Amino acid sequence: MLFHYHFWTPYLEETEKFYKDNGFRVSQRIGKYEGEFQTFNPPLSWNDFRDKNILFRIIETRKGAVNITFGYGKKIRFDHIGFFVSLEEHNKICENAITMKWLVKKGEKRTFITTPYGFRIELQINADVVDAATDIAEIEELTIVTKVRGLQNDLSTLFNTPVKNISSIAGEEVTIKQGIIKGILSTDVVDPNGVRIFNGV
Repeated sequence: MLFHYHFWTPYLEETEKFYKDNGFRVSQRIGKYEGEFQTFNPPLSWNDFRDKNILFRIIETRKGAVNITFGYGKKIRFDHIGFFVSLEEHNKICENAITMKWLVKKGEKRTFITTPYGFRIELQINADVVDAATDIAEIEELTIVTKVRGLQNDLSTLFNTPVKNISSIAGEEVTIKQGIIKGILSTDVVDPNGVRIFNGV
């Protein structure tokens, strides 16, 4: 199940506000302050720490089966998409990635696969990364801009099945052009990082 995407961006507060305005909740904020990583989770708001020199590593927003994260970057950069999979699926996908000569990096909490398309794929087996019980929100489709062609065929090989909720178009900058997210509060809106979002049916 496609559940996630991540951007690096200079527009952290604006991005958080955008997703909160569309029904997401902020589940965590982790940033480096005075030399060490600390949490600035709700109920803290930006008014509590806006003037502090915090380098945010991750801000996580959730709605239903959707988890969208972002961290500070000097410019907007799309980093990865995430799929929730079973342990059996995880192991098979990793085997396929190695056969495809894609780099696989397994961690305690998640696995990252580096693609030749300028972004990574996260594999997640822990159900607590989403709030699926809260409402019907889910990512129905993402359109990704890539510099080279072949993404959809490679994803079908990686997952051993057609991946129908990812489409790609050619462009000069790798990013998510648009997404269809079922259950958000608005439609045909653009987030601060250039992702056009439509409400699914």
